[in-house]
Amino acid sequence: MWGSLNLSYSITQKTIGLMRMQFWRKTVEDIYCDNPPHQPVAIELWKAIKKHNLTKRWLLKIIDEREKNLDDRAYRNIQELETYADNTHSALLYLTLEMLGVRDIHADHAASHIGKAQGIVTCLRATPYHSKRRKVFLPMDICMLYGVSQEDFIRANQEKNVREVIYHIASQAHVHLEHARSFSKNVPVKAFPAFLYTVALEDYLYKIQKVDFNIFHPSLHKKSTLLPLYLYIRSWKKKY
Repeated sequence: MWGSLNLSYSITQKTIGLMRMQFWRKTVEDIYCDNPPHQPVAIELWKAIKKHNLTKRWLLKIIDEREKNLDDRAYRNIQELETYADNTHSALLYLTLEMLGVRDIHADHAASHIGKAQGIVTCLRATPYHSKRRKVFLPMDICMLYGVSQEDFIRANQEKNVREVIYHIASQAHVHLEHARSFSKNVPVKAFPAFLYTVALEDYLYKIQKVDFNIFHPSLHKKSTLLPLYLYIRSWKKKY
């Protein structure tokens, strides 16, 4: 009985999600026809698009990818997670760059890698929350590689093979950050404010390394009091 109720709830939630995605897809189309709906967020988005000449494709990519993700299932592999991150987090960064007046191929390459790193870190950070609700979204191919099941995460298992899964995924985020920084000499200085989120990503990756990739360690849920200082220093040095 409970399984049927959960299935019914999931279907209802997906239906609501699809309706929302359809609303925003139509809203974006209407905005680019200079006919925004009388809705506060839509009107502000219309103003931003008019002011900064934002690319419609990035907005639609975000909506399309969010719609695909409504199935509420684990990523089949790390590439699927990266694709989701690129079409959501990276797309938001492309729009942020356009708002900063930056249209540059090197900045776009950096944004792509930062967005992927952000998506991976977000997936890691959310794992304890989702596990308590009996949901696991970590890439299945990496879990299978180390013989780890979804039940291991649901039970908050901290065995070595579970930590190896986290290490593998976190390492991929680190690789993307390094790739993003390899473009820094060619990225316009105007783009750097959009990339300061790398400070928070780096901080999380450092903390998880410090606890030997135990994704459930309590310290990972504490606020980093020095993060504002790190952000200020990076901003002052014009580095990301």
